[in-house]
Amino acid sequence: MFSVVQPRSKAHQQILQHFGTGILLENGEINREALGNIIFSQPEKRRLLNSITHPEILKEMLKQILKYFVLGNRYVILDIPLLFETRGLTRFMKYTVLVYCDPPAQRVRLMRRNGLDAAAADARIGAQLPLEEKRQWATHVIDNSGDRESTRRQVLRLHARLEDSLDFLWARLAAGAALAGLGGLLFLLLRHFSS
Repeated sequence: MFSVVQPRSKAHQQILQHFGTGILLENGEINREALGNIIFSQPEKRRLLNSITHPEILKEMLKQILKYFVLGNRYVILDIPLLFETRGLTRFMKYTVLVYCDPPAQRVRLMRRNGLDAAAADARIGAQLPLEEKRQWATHVIDNSGDRESTRRQVLRLHARLEDSLDFLWARLAAGAALAGLGGLLFLLLRHFSS
């Protein structure tokens, strides 16, 4: 989200138009904490912000996916905080991964990470689907309730599985054939016009 709301971007201008300049830091960037206080206490404002940012985020995600596909990466990880809440993007995902921890730990971690009191943390958690419901939607779950090493081992296992996957081989072959065809056509056209 950060790159699509940088100063002078389309989304940045729209956010300022609807939320005012009181949400800005001195450098002109959006103060996430101030904006978060608004959107997590007013659901209609959260929907408004989503309607501004989601189309721009989607465009940026598609550009990045294409870039990494062309570079030959086997898979791309998209960090989409409200993936299961919005439901629209899940149909485009081959796999979905939920990083899970038990709800009490989720609350404590959120309070510590963002410096929130219990009420503010509960409001943010309440704006999302419960973790147990998200677990049912996810194709893979990384249980982050334990120590870092346990989480790391789970991530490495999933990485190995995705690296070995041939799920998108057909797409790579089709893209390669299309590029080869275009290159051949361009060569023939250049040859024809140069003679």
